[in-house]
This record gives sequence, structure tokens and C-alpha cells, in this order.
Amino acid sequence: MAQNILVLHGPNLNLLGMREPDIYGRQTLADINSHLTDVATGMGAQCHVFQSNHEGVLVDRIQAAAGEHIDYIIINAGAYTHTSVAIRDALAAVSIPFVEVHLSNVYQREAFRHHSYLSAMAKGVIVGLGAYGYEAALRFALAQ
Repeated sequence: MAQNILVLHGPNLNLLGMREPDIYGRQTLADINSHLTDVATGMGAQCHVFQSNHEGVLVDRIQAAAGEHIDYIIINAGAYTHTSVAIRDALAAVSIPFVEVHLSNVYQREAFRHHSYLSAMAKGVIVGLGAYGYEAALRFALAQ
């Protein structure tokens, strides 16, 4: 069973709660992180959370996870999902299983959001469930 989960949030997710709430919901990133930490703790695990608007910082954090005994990654790479070969390559390099999460249903949105550089490598992809998608991914990861 996974014990150490890293949750990565990409660009603009720090604006949750005020950024297009009709699309992304009204919960803040702090609300989501607090809930995930509580769920993990209640299941006897640790949840480490990290957000950055910068691609290279996210790559550095993924690489650092390899030496931290992280069992699973949950990642919402935001716009980098559709553009970042660097994040894809970092995830491949560390060989830590991961779940890709999106708050909105990207397939109901603009065509450029339909492509993900991460999905083919992910153990699962959760789209359109709002903040609950993170919890679903966490519960899945903890069961592995």
C-alpha cells in the first residue's frame, strides 16, 4: 500500500476559488490541499503538496521525489499538460506511478485541451469531477 503521496499542482491553480469558478469550482487550493492531507492522515499515509507556475520548478520537484521515497504522484499539470514534454520526460525518468487529474472535463472544452503529453504514461486520468477528482486519485493511489 502506498504511504507517501506527492500532489503536484501546475500553473494558475494557486488562483482556484477566484479563477473562473464556473469552470474550476469555488474551492481554493488551500481547501483542496487541507482535505487531501486529512484524508491521507486518516488512512495512515502522508500527503505532500506542491504548486508552481513554473515548468522547470515542477520538473525539479518531480526529480526530487525519486529520492524521497514517494510512492505515487497525483498531478494536475494545468496548461503544461498540453505543452510540456519536459514534465512528461521527468515523470518517465523517475518511474513513480502517477494519476493525472483535471478539475474540468477537458474534452468539453477547447480542442487544444484534448491532447495530453502525460495521459499515455498515467495509471489513470480523472477529468471533470472538480476537486473530488483529487480525492478519488488519492484513494486510488493509497490502495496501490
